[in-house]
Amino acid sequence: MTRRHFLAGAAGFIVGMSVLGGFTVPAFSDTLDEIKKRGKLLVALDLGSPPFGMNDANMQPTGSDVESARLLAADLGLPLEVVQVTSPNRVPFLLTGKADLVMASFSINEERKKVIDFSIPYGVIQIVIAAPKGTKITSLKDLAGMRLGTTRGTTNDKEATEQAQGAEMVRYDDDATLITALISGQVDVMASSPQTMAAVNARRTSNPLEVKLVLKTNPYAIGIRKNEDALRGVLNDWVAKNLANGKLNAIYTKYNGVSLPVEMPK
Repeated sequence: MTRRHFLAGAAGFIVGMSVLGGFTVPAFSDTLDEIKKRGKLLVALDLGSPPFGMNDANMQPTGSDVESARLLAADLGLPLEVVQVTSPNRVPFLLTGKADLVMASFSINEERKKVIDFSIPYGVIQIVIAAPKGTKITSLKDLAGMRLGTTRGTTNDKEATEQAQGAEMVRYDDDATLITALISGQVDVMASSPQTMAAVNARRTSNPLEVKLVLKTNPYAIGIRKNEDALRGVLNDWVAKNLANGKLNAIYTKYNGVSLPVEMPK
């Protein structure tokens, strides 16, 4: 895939403003044309969500989403600009034009699909309930009265709120803050991903967490604004190509410790 092919094609400009998902959204010309004019790719990435996005020892962005975004930009022949987001502001940053697209363990769900579009999935993430070994949790009923930590505005939050209705939800603004709370013992039960649990256990060795329940397995994808059919087509082709050649699986395995499913969920 060449930069010329990626950026080929013209689109008319849409004039005015629209309201979408509660946000006043500026009208955009075709995003491919905007990227071409700008000469760089703006990707929204959550650097508080290890192992998908984080800072390394030199305070440089790293993680599976960061490396995947770098691969995308390289394949398109464009420099990458990281636009830092948190879970709650991924959609607002996209809709208001602060980023061209979102790559931030962005699970596909029906609520989000009402206001944005997605590429085909390039990764998967489970939503699990985890707690120390000695904590008895064999069903959702056992969560009644427990303080259940999660990250605000995520699908983890949504599923836990719906399924664990007897729990006391304790919400944090990003995964890094949730991890700190679990390490320090502010909360001992979490609704998040196995990757978050692993990050906690790396520093909570005396009383590690274990998976008690699996609430859901979600595919995640690249988020884009509505009606960006040309951009979505390019991204779908890119994902399909890099799943087939193994590059996306190699990145996922490097940071997550397991491989992607042989057949990706839709």
